[in-house]
Amino acid sequence: MGYRSAYGGLLEEIAQEADQIALKYFRANELRVERKKDGTAVTQADRAVEEMARARVAASGLHLDVLGEEMGGGAETLVPEGRPRMIIDAIDGTEEISRGIPTFGTLLGIEHAGEIVAAMVSAPALDSRWQAYKGEGSYRDGRRLKVSAVARLQDAMVFSTGTGPSKDSADQTRIRKYLDAARSSRSFGGFWQHMLVAEGAIEAALDWASRPWDLAPLILIVQEAGGMSTSLNGRATIYEKSLLSTNGKIHDETLRVLR
Repeated sequence: MGYRSAYGGLLEEIAQEADQIALKYFRANELRVERKKDGTAVTQADRAVEEMARARVAASGLHLDVLGEEMGGGAETLVPEGRPRMIIDAIDGTEEISRGIPTFGTLLGIEHAGEIVAAMVSAPALDSRWQAYKGEGSYRDGRRLKVSAVARLQDAMVFSTGTGPSKDSADQTRIRKYLDAARSSRSFGGFWQHMLVAEGAIEAALDWASRPWDLAPLILIVQEAGGMSTSLNGRATIYEKSLLSTNGKIHDETLRVLR
């Protein structure tokens, strides 16, 4: 049985209900924003989506553990042995949803033997859903995705996380060097930039400091579209905080610029 057959139904069910919950709160007066100890935002939408997802996993009959941003559930490190697990970011882009910006979504990844084998990103305010299953291709709303053919960074359009005060001056310099090396660049972090790489709309996307649930579905979706996603150390992992996604053709060149 393929990974889509094994996990696709569950991921679709979770994404469908997560969309409904998120849209109920999007641009709504009842949305309440709180700050966690680390300063990041959380809303009742984040908690409601994660609680729903955990309940659906429990009811599915699948032997899955769950790791989530809001409710924990295990180590934030590679787990090569033991039961498969679902890694969830209930609302990636909490700052965005709290400000009425539509680039937020639910991120879902199934990790098996230390590898993400099923991935889904659902962004209801963009009316878009991306998914990939190992060896089965990458899709947006039923359309198979393919990365672009641009072969040089100087001809590319690239996106990145910002260069704000959370980064030291050395990191800020590296990010700006990357942005300046491209033909065109934007600072717009989060999942959407990586989906644009998978779609072939841009050539590179960079996250500088993220947690596993921020990245869980991204690598597989980009890879199955013919691209590459690695940490700045060149490894295809969600456990080294950074993530560079490219069309593959400019990956080595871009890594050299960032080092």
